[in-house]
Amino acid sequence: MQLPSSVSLVREAEGLTLKGDGLCLRGDFHHLLPRIRPDNLNRELLVRAARFRGLDTEHMLALDATAGLGEDSFLLAAAGFTVDLYEQDPVIAALLADALARADEDAALRDIVRRMHLHEEDSVQAMQEIDREHAPAVIYLDPMFPERHKSASVKKKFQLLHRLERPCEEEEEMLRAAIGAQPGRVIIKRPGKGPVLAGVRPSYTLAGRAVRMDVIVPCEGGLQ
Repeated sequence: MQLPSSVSLVREAEGLTLKGDGLCLRGDFHHLLPRIRPDNLNRELLVRAARFRGLDTEHMLALDATAGLGEDSFLLAAAGFTVDLYEQDPVIAALLADALARADEDAALRDIVRRMHLHEEDSVQAMQEIDREHAPAVIYLDPMFPERHKSASVKKKFQLLHRLERPCEEEEEMLRAAIGAQPGRVIIKRPGKGPVLAGVRPSYTLAGRAVRMDVIVPCEGGLQ
């Protein structure tokens, strides 16, 4: 695991921690507990997009192709989905694995994180290999783009992550793989005024104050 010279990965009592320039970052799900109270969870844009009409509630499977620290996957798991999380960067994957392990020891989080399964591998290849007869209900994409690095809305501590992750340079390949897997919905998190992913117009959009969820229904079209 190779780190940029400006950051370090340290095992502390609170958990595995990424440090640099006086900032520190560790994976944590406990601070999300207020957001998963029933009234709050039902208002989450991602949850609203994932609970689409016709969803098979017996097979609520989701794939998070850009897991990061897993906070959006946690919301999906809290809503009842079993989630496969894909994170290719080994440092971010290590932070996420540590957060999941610590959460498994917390009675308030245990049942949720046990529905979250981390894969340290390329999500594009994984999506390309999905058997369409067993496609997930939802594939979720939250790609990092260059304009997000310059955004004043980016939390200061997450600047550390931006030193590890490269902006998404192959958004069309990622979106093509997601649509090709034929899930019930492809959900894409975008800045409120940001462009659509890979130039593909969504089937519909759920908009919040700062972000929106662009939703593609694969059977209605997509990349050709």
